[in-house]
Formats: sequence, C-alpha cells, structure tokens
Amino acid sequence: MPRVAAVSDDPAVVWAALAPLLAGQPRVRISPDAGKSYPQRFERELTDGLPSKPAAVRIIGKDGTCRAIFLDFDSSVDGTDRVDADVYLVTAWLHDMGARWIADYSPNGGRHIYIPLQERVPFHEAREVVEALGTRHRSLDKSPHQNLHHGCMRTPGSVHKRGGHQMLDMSLTMAYDIARRPNSKSVWARLVADLASEIAAVRALRLEQEYEASTDVDSQDAVTPVRGMSRTTLAIATHGIFDTARYDSPSEARQAVLVAAAAAGLGLLDVERRMKQGIWPGLAQFFSRYRSHHRFKALERDWRKAKAFLAAQTSGKNNARNSPTSQPNTQPAEVTASVARGSDSEHRFIRTWRNAVALAEVRYRDSRDGMAKRMLLRALGAAAHMTGSRYIEFGTRSLAIAAGIDHTTVAAHLKALRSEADPLITLIDSGRGTHGDLYTLAVPQLLQEAASEISWRKGKIHALRPAFRELGIPAALLYEALEQSTTPLSTTELLDSTGLGRTAASTALEVLAAWNLIVRSPTRSWALVPGTSLALLAEYFGVPEAVERQLTRYRAERAAWRAWLAGNTASAQQQLLSPGDDYPWHLFEPLDDEVTLASFVFR
Repeated sequence: MPRVAAVSDDPAVVWAALAPLLAGQPRVRISPDAGKSYPQRFERELTDGLPSKPAAVRIIGKDGTCRAIFLDFDSSVDGTDRVDADVYLVTAWLHDMGARWIADYSPNGGRHIYIPLQERVPFHEAREVVEALGTRHRSLDKSPHQNLHHGCMRTPGSVHKRGGHQMLDMSLTMAYDIARRPNSKSVWARLVADLASEIAAVRALRLEQEYEASTDVDSQDAVTPVRGMSRTTLAIATHGIFDTARYDSPSEARQAVLVAAAAAGLGLLDVERRMKQGIWPGLAQFFSRYRSHHRFKALERDWRKAKAFLAAQTSGKNNARNSPTSQPNTQPAEVTASVARGSDSEHRFIRTWRNAVALAEVRYRDSRDGMAKRMLLRALGAAAHMTGSRYIEFGTRSLAIAAGIDHTTVAAHLKALRSEADPLITLIDSGRGTHGDLYTLAVPQLLQEAASEISWRKGKIHALRPAFRELGIPAALLYEALEQSTTPLSTTELLDSTGLGRTAASTALEVLAAWNLIVRSPTRSWALVPGTSLALLAEYFGVPEAVERQLTRYRAERAAWRAWLAGNTASAQQQLLSPGDDYPWHLFEPLDDEVTLASFVFR
C-alpha cells in the first residue's frame, strides 16, 4: 500500500502534536535497552519534548479507560506483506464503519493504527474489541490492550530500536485534525456491533481457558474478614480481569471487589482513593459508564450493598482465624539456653551489629554483587529483629524475598559473607532435611569498640521495602541515605554516603524524582518529598501480588522437597518444618511505609 509523505517529517514536531492527544494518561515509559523493554520504573511524565530513546505512552488511564484504540501490526509474525494486507483490510473496514484513524509505520515494516475516541471506553470493552480484531488479522499484536497496568505503545515520532522514528502515513495536519476531532460514540457502537460474533467467540474462549488468578482461593474469601484480599478480587481491582465462569457481568465482578475490600477492613474513602490514584484502575473502569459527578454516588450505593451483604454473611458466626505465626523451636539446645529469645540483651546486640554493618559496608561498595550483599545483611538483621534472636534459620527463598534478589544467588552471597576475614555472620550448623542453615550475627573484633560507641539507629532496619522491589536497590540505598539525613544532600554527598557509582546513582535519582519521592532544590541538593506514600506506590506497582505469586511457587517447591524426603529419608516423619513454613502467605498484611519485604516472610 503506498505511503503518503508527511507535511512535517520532524519527529519532534509529530511527537509534540500527537503523543499527548493519544495517550490514555500523561505518562510515558523510556526504554533503557534501546527498545527491547519498557520497565515500569522508567516511567515519566509525558511532555512535549521528544525522548532521545524509544518511548511508549501509556494506553490506559488511571480510571481504567482509554481515549484511543492502539492497533500494533507486527512484521515479525509473517513478514511485511502480511502486515500491509492486514492494515489494508482494517482501514477499509474502518472506512465502511465511518471511523477516522491515524496511521504510521516503523523502519522494520511494522505498522500502527490509532482510533481516537470522543468518549473514553473501559479497559474490558477495548480489550474485547482488539482481541476480536485479532481473530481476523494474524499480524495484529493484541498484548498492548491486554494489560491494564503495563499496556503501552510507541506513537508517531518516537525513536525506533533499529534507528529512525515512527513516521506518519499521512500529513501531520490530517492526523492532528483526527486527534482533535475523534470518533463519536455512535461510531464506536457500530464497530462493536460489527464485531459482535468475534467478541462472542473471544468470550467463549475465555470461558474455556483456566483462570490463572484463582489459584488457592477459597470461595469464602470474599465474605470473611481477613487482613488482606484474595488474589481473585485483587486481580479484578488492579487489572480489570475477572473469571467469566464465576461472574456473569462486570457489575457482579465489581461488587465482589467491594465486598472483599469491606471484609479486609478498608473504608469507602480508602477504596475511592485507590480508584482515583490509579492503584485500582480495574475497579474504576467498571464505573466509567456513569458520568464523572455520578460515579461516587454509584460507588457509595454499591458500598452500602457490600456492607449489608457482609453483615448478613457474618452475623451470628465466629470468624476469628488462628494465625500459626508461632513456630516450633528448631535451634540447638545449647544455643537457646545461652540467650533468651526476644530479651533486651538480644535486641541491644542486634542494634550494635547494625552499627558494625554500617561501618563494614565499605567492603561491598564496588559492584552489583556488593549491593546484593548489603541488602542480604539488612534482611538478616530484619529477621533477627522480628524473631528477637541473633540466631537465624531461614531458607534462601525467604531471604531472597526479603532482600529483593534471586534465591539462586543467596547461597553464594551467604558463603562469601561468612568466608571473609572478619565476617558479620557465622555459620553454626548446615541445613538438613527441611531445616535451613543456622547462622548467628557476629560483630567483628576490629569493629566492636567503634560499633559500641555509635548511637543506635532508631526504628526498623529496612531490608528492602516493597516499592523498591520495582524501583531497584540503588534507589533504595539513595532513599535510605536521604531518609537518615537531617539536611538535603548533593549528588556528590549521596555518592559518598552510599558508595554507588555515578551512572547508577544518576539513573536511580532520576527514577526517584520521576515517581515524586525526591525533589531537587535550587541549591542542587536532593531532599525527600513529604507526603508521598511508599505503601501506595507499592500497591500501584502490584508488589504484594508479585510477592504472593513468588511465595505460591516457593510453597509448591517446598512441598515437592518434603514429598521427596518422605520417600527417601527414613527419619523424614520426625523432621520439623523450617520457621515460617506454615505462615499463611495469602493473608499478607496491609502495607504501610515502614513495612519491608521481610515482613512477608519473617514472623
């Protein structure tokens, strides 16, 4: 199909004119690896300035709706001929439906079609339309509209990973006019009606597929007062995806979320805040059919129904749950006899050990492995605080979650730490059966005097707080340095206090500033932004869900290991579970700014 040259071929002009009008919200993700991926941590405010690297705008807004349909035709599926044929058929169909569209092309032969809409449509409706079109056209990539939180796509003018830019297939004047005068509601209705049979097929296919978010979910989760919400209802609230075999309509799914939120102890204003801040866009999109000034009234009405339903389900019943957080003692008798768990002397020792760690961290400031070791030491300290003992027996998987690193490298880092000339940890007993290795915290002799003279740090030891699982360890170290300082710090001062390299620090500072966690003063110093909640940011990133999925996988691996032991070890019946093995992971505690990932595993 012949391509029409743009009146303006300046990518910066094209980007400034169209990107803000097509994006579902004023956010853009910059690719750190030349277009291979678009991580959430590199998300920024969308501006008129063209990014120097490949950039993709967010398709779905904070309210769970989109202002344009993004169709991505991928040349890697079946070549450029297939792409050109599919684009010709789609544009002919759009013309027959009376729709207007914007088209561009990539240097590698891929094509994009954008269909601007006068009235925003909810995520689940847009997703069904794109999936329905995908049944007609093989080269159409449906994934940008299948993920509410991470759906994004390059718009005209953006840098391409193979060099060059996304170039318009029409004049900029025409494209801008279409973006400013988008398709009416009646046009959208015609598109949906014409795709009715394909949409029905998509829904039927979804009914046949296994619903991934419903693993380990009890049917009573939605009506039982618990500390956290089940994976099913949380997936609906955050991602807008629900089990069509369980809920017949979006209204039923949204009511299930409200019942679960009420059962978890949230209030109406807590739910509304999560909807407005984009933490629960999946729930917000279900209210998009109401006009903006009527949405809270509809939410309030449904909330009253949820509370009434919950009260009816729980009346006259005792719903108290026993949480098996007290674990059997698995430490050697000589160890437990020497120091009382949770005693004042133990906590004093742990705080002195924290001072020793702060003095010794200079050893680990020269590499990525060094940063991982620093977080692992913090995780060990957090475990000691939570158990009230300097003696620690947790598996590598628990430590991996607390430190935010992969469990396959934890064992190697532990071995390196205990093999140092003046180690901060000592191995007492190697793990056997279901037992993990038993470690004790140690204050090196050379640091004992200095560590004892330093004032103890107040508050919790922060291993890795949930938000920094997404933002990265360098960002966590920089945030910690600013948190502990009474005055703003310059970039040079932050480099000195954290030991980070200038490139890693600059990238992490940019990430922190983009998420409104820090701000730079006129004197070029950095300070924390008051009022920004790490807990809500972690919810926005979906960290609790990610950790719960990881824990579910680890539970399965532990079960397989115990099954193997039962069949291969004669004394397996006498083996005790490792500490924390029976903790109810699916009932994770509500987040606050002081919670660390260690809170999920060390109880």
